[in-house]
Amino acid sequence: MRHRRILFKIVPPEASSEILSFAFCILIFSTSVRSQTIDGKIPWEPVGLSGGGGMFSPAISEVDPNLMMLNCDMSAAYISQDGGRNWRMINHAQLKSDTRCSPAFHPSDPDVIYASSRGRLRVSRDRGMTFSPIGNLKVSLYGQIAISPCDPDMMLVGTRSGNCQLSRDAGNTWATCNGPDGSVLGCYFDRTSDGRIMFAATDKGIWRSDDRGQTWAEKADGLPSRQIQGFAGGSNAADNLIMLYCTVASKDENGTFTGGIYRSDDRGQSWRPAMGRGINTDTKKADQWAYGALAQYRQLLTTDAKPLTVYAMNTSTGFHPPHHETVYRSDDGGRTWRDTYFMDPRFARYNVAPNYVTASTGQSYKGGDTPFAVAICNADPDRLILVWSQCYITHDGGNTWFNGHTYPAGGRQAEPGCAWACNGLVVTTTWHYYIDPFEANRHYIAYTDIGMARSIDSGRTWIWWDKNSWAPWRNTCYEIAFDPEIPGKMWGAFSNVHDIPNDNIISERHGHDGPGGLCISRDFCASWKHEAKGIGPRPVTSVVLDPHSPRNGRTLYAGVFMAGVYKSTDDGRTWALKSSGLGHPKNMRVYRVILHADGTLFAIVCAKRPASGKPLMSEGVGLYRSGNGAETWEKVNASRLFLYPKDFTVHPQDSDVILLGACDANRQDESGGLYQSEDGGRTWRRIGRQGRQTFGGYFHPSRDGWIYMTLTEGAPGPGLWLTRDSGAT
Repeated sequence: MRHRRILFKIVPPEASSEILSFAFCILIFSTSVRSQTIDGKIPWEPVGLSGGGGMFSPAISEVDPNLMMLNCDMSAAYISQDGGRNWRMINHAQLKSDTRCSPAFHPSDPDVIYASSRGRLRVSRDRGMTFSPIGNLKVSLYGQIAISPCDPDMMLVGTRSGNCQLSRDAGNTWATCNGPDGSVLGCYFDRTSDGRIMFAATDKGIWRSDDRGQTWAEKADGLPSRQIQGFAGGSNAADNLIMLYCTVASKDENGTFTGGIYRSDDRGQSWRPAMGRGINTDTKKADQWAYGALAQYRQLLTTDAKPLTVYAMNTSTGFHPPHHETVYRSDDGGRTWRDTYFMDPRFARYNVAPNYVTASTGQSYKGGDTPFAVAICNADPDRLILVWSQCYITHDGGNTWFNGHTYPAGGRQAEPGCAWACNGLVVTTTWHYYIDPFEANRHYIAYTDIGMARSIDSGRTWIWWDKNSWAPWRNTCYEIAFDPEIPGKMWGAFSNVHDIPNDNIISERHGHDGPGGLCISRDFCASWKHEAKGIGPRPVTSVVLDPHSPRNGRTLYAGVFMAGVYKSTDDGRTWALKSSGLGHPKNMRVYRVILHADGTLFAIVCAKRPASGKPLMSEGVGLYRSGNGAETWEKVNASRLFLYPKDFTVHPQDSDVILLGACDANRQDESGGLYQSEDGGRTWRRIGRQGRQTFGGYFHPSRDGWIYMTLTEGAPGPGLWLTRDSGAT
């Protein structure tokens, strides 16, 4: 799971090149977009490019197939009421995201939804508007919430403690099932037995109960392995038919494909291979882009409506069909299969609507793996949803797929450089939101995962860069600096490393030494070029411009992660390291630089663990200041150690007034919070704490005493807080 900071902007009444940054969520209000009010209040609404971040744990209602939900790894859960074409982020106070447990829609009441809120069971009785806690579960949920269609009071859930829990009173009380062991992959209630017979599949086996969960027995006869990868069940009382499907690891035994998909038509008493004609049974890589030599089948979907119709998702053994990753469909219980999903525009049977990536580049950028998660409508086997960093939905059984995360604005044709509408599924994070200092209709977003986006209609629609205009490092744009006199000229800080300075980086959970650099645009962000010399290929996380430097010979400063602060005095063409007194040889993780109006330069060096699980280092970390153009630096917080600072802000009228956000250094520590110094860092006082992971504090540009405080990562989760009295309340 990824955790990142998120920024929003408050722009002073007079548009200037010094646009102030404030940490917040990807939602931004702009009166230029809409100005309607709800109960006298101006609502928040999503803007920007939808999609682009990790999506997980989807579900589709059996009663209303247009009702669906999914979760993202940026803490939010989303709901759609029009079949996945538009989405609403669920209020965080109602439901937090859970990427490891899918929601469950009631089998007969469309208003009732059960969902995991960061591991805790909640229920909605108003179609997802509000959620409230339910039940006495003391362990976190994992895998699936399952409701019996025959008796909705009967429920099964998986837990992170590695067992299955059963409720007989609609989720109010729970008891551990004596039998199923391991991480739950799926649960199923047999409709041909009025729900008396039920199944639980884990990564360690498949169990059946014949007495409503009182006792359980393992059912694995015929399976080559008990290490289950996927499971699905469907039954139809009218036809007295029950079909179970599971997958085990694919193997190459002397050139013969074994494993894969199995089926049972006798309630799990026996299992037989279901790798029928038409499915991928390669034992060698077809090309260099293959995910592996054998296709692994990790997800299965079927329904009670048509138990013999089953879908299987596979990894690729090559880029081109028939070796590609796809969605296989069988209508005869796995005896024959056909592929239904052709993602790349270069495929002859391309049947997926273009999004801003495929339209701009003419190709897909998938890695050959299966989706992060999948779901099907139990009443309509033609409705599926697949989620990665994109969301794809079919309403016609895989003949065509549309994007659940975006569509061309105004019904126009998708093409490179076209504008895209925001459909509410905003699942990646932003570092900054900018309004152009010269043309207020031009807006820009510095993104994680998708680099950046621009708008030429005040944020109504958004344009992604294309392969002929993007920066060499496309994952993340951390910051942009505008030339104060030349319209359209700006510098951008880019990196292929995201999450700086969040805990994924601090705690060494993913790579931090990927490349990055500084680029320049002369056409309002339509294209970027790398012209900077002297900065190595390291993540550039910050760039600021001295507005008093000469036109076409600007002085700029760049924060370079793992290196320090670099300075250019020739419009960003050549750069020199300026880090005397800054940080420590063991920690030069500069991630943000601020140039105050009085000429004082500030830089923050973020936290570092010497190795995963080790205590945070004290060397180098902290806030630094330079009064001589970065020639020398002094530590601002010498009197107060902050082991885990996140962000800082300097008051626009007084560089001695500083806000600094800090996180708890460990689970026993409670030193995190929002700190303020009014004497240039000699003394500090904590003015706010609402959780373990305070990101930062931000002065309102025109309202004295107004400060915004932001939280990310960990309990109680992300949030925006406001004080109107300088932190007293």
